[in-house]
Amino acid sequence: MEGCQLTVKIGLQLYTVRDDTAADFPGTLRQIAAMGYQGVEFAGYGNASAEEMRDLLKELGLEAFGSHVSLQRLEENLDEEIAYLKTVGASYVICPYLTAEQLSGGEAFWRGLFKKFEGFGERLRKEGLQFAYHNHDFEFADKIDGEFVFDSMYSSVDADLLKVEMDIGWVQYAGQDPLAYIAKYKGRLPLLHLKDFRNGEPGARIDTVELGEGDLALHDIIGSAKQAEVDWLIVEQDTCANPPLESVRTSMKWLESNGYKA
Repeated sequence: MEGCQLTVKIGLQLYTVRDDTAADFPGTLRQIAAMGYQGVEFAGYGNASAEEMRDLLKELGLEAFGSHVSLQRLEENLDEEIAYLKTVGASYVICPYLTAEQLSGGEAFWRGLFKKFEGFGERLRKEGLQFAYHNHDFEFADKIDGEFVFDSMYSSVDADLLKVEMDIGWVQYAGQDPLAYIAKYKGRLPLLHLKDFRNGEPGARIDTVELGEGDLALHDIIGSAKQAEVDWLIVEQDTCANPPLESVRTSMKWLESNGYKA
């Protein structure tokens, strides 16, 4: 599948460059746009108002397609998030992570969370937004009703209310088949986090690296994403051995050199 042209867009999860955005959010976005990224996924907004962010994105030709919003903010500040994201033109609100304290609640916590997700999804749909969940590896550690928590979540919540943002690196890290999971959620998988890592054995320390420098079968994964009707391939590197802006530039160059730049 190497070199196949994609109709999906290429975005960047801004958590990757969190130190840079903390120092200079507008300047960092300018560099990201210059690299050829078509959109960004927020992990916080710095100190910029929604209007300021909207105008900067328009100037740079970047699409704000979504934002990672913590469970706490979803519970306590959902109206603020809706207003901000509608102003900047985003489409997706994504729950990105759960804490160890939250997860200590076990199956009861998960079942309660699924109900909360239904409520978030209904509210966001009324506002013209879509709700999604971003996985790590812990969703594959336990089962509910015979399914991994990951799958039970999507069995429990209607597809119109909860989309999949699949982090393919964590799927493989959890010992699952990335290609099978991409295919399984075809039509419900608008967002795919594209990352690479070394030392990918389950339980080993994860070392995220630039695209093409690790162990994942990225050509097959990207080809499968196209077949699964993914809208956005989202570059993310949890930690960077090199300067983060250099790392995301390297990953974009890999995508371009392999014919994946839309």
